Amino acid sequence: MVNIAFTGGGTGGHIYPGLAVASALKNEFTNSQFRLFWIGSSKGMDRSIVEEAGIEFFAVPSGKLRRYFSFKTAADFFKIIASFFASRKILKKQKADIIFSKGGFVSVPPCAAAASLKIPVFTHESDFSPGLATKINVRSVLKTEGKIFTAYEETKNFFHEKYKPLVIKTGNPVRSAFKNADPQRGRKFLGLQNDERILLVLGGSQGAKEINNLILESIHELGEIYTVVHQTGINNELKEKESVRYKPFSYIKEELPDVMAAAELILGRSGAGIWEWAVCGKPMILIPLSGSGTRGDQIENAQYFKETGAAEVLTGSDVNSGNLIRIVKTLAGDPEKRKTMSQFSFKIAEADSAKEIAYILFKAVNKGENN
Repeated sequence: MVNIAFTGGGTGGHIYPGLAVASALKNEFTNSQFRLFWIGSSKGMDRSIVEEAGIEFFAVPSGKLRRYFSFKTAADFFKIIASFFASRKILKKQKADIIFSKGGFVSVPPCAAAASLKIPVFTHESDFSPGLATKINVRSVLKTEGKIFTAYEETKNFFHEKYKPLVIKTGNPVRSAFKNADPQRGRKFLGLQNDERILLVLGGSQGAKEINNLILESIHELGEIYTVVHQTGINNELKEKESVRYKPFSYIKEELPDVMAAAELILGRSGAGIWEWAVCGKPMILIPLSGSGTRGDQIENAQYFKETGAAEVLTGSDVNSGNLIRIVKTLAGDPEKRKTMSQFSFKIAEADSAKEIAYILFKAVNKGENN
């Protein structure tokens, strides 16, 4: 029996791509004797998402990695140390053969623990430039002769020369549900007819206050063209604004791929989730998270999608209702532009990243034997 450990978490962008790889392993190697388990945060949504996917979950303490001063840093340091030893114990007891990390601060102690046990470490970076967790985890990759997977070819240039031979550009793993999405199922879920045009607004599982406010300021004009389907986040009270042309949801779960397939345009942030939009071939309007609370990774992601022709982008002082309405109306009235953007979206996500990573992991645990 081969045991493959997964780690990562903190946001859906650090969990769902990992689950896509886990699913690819199950689907591609149905006759293989291996078991998958996940090491993740003892708090937050990590456990529920992973266990719903049918994967055993082991919780460890999680301390946040910060680039700035905070009085919480000292307490988090001890949590990180505790997480290292807890992860080491789990990896030994579960007899892990390799570990695959999807990033996030929770992944650092398990990867370090794996390296201390000489368990090969494989890691994936979803963003254009590597985050702090990846920058730390690649040291464990180097020690154990693992691999570094990246979503973008250019990401390789951010690594030191000694890491570059380990880098493989795979794209971003996306769950198969998005590749098999059905727009008719999406319309049925929303209660909409085939001739109703849909603008899908996504702020992530927690929502995005900036985007929520922007939509409320623009809803009258946007509703003249589209039925606006808006994932507002679990902490937002926008249900009272619901109308025939505005359909707010706290969170869209299993139905999201089908709703996405039914949408004509998608508006939202530019984290790892935009690769799901690309798989569905959707034209995008991106409003990347910016400011002192972010390292600028979403701005880089958005710029890449804009330069490849798949997205329009609003940043800084340009983020206002007037500009949003202008862009939406322009795209709504230009089917050829939308078609071109859709083609570029498909091209970005044409590689089956989850399957490619699954094959590399399978080969690693089988010591390079033919499969």
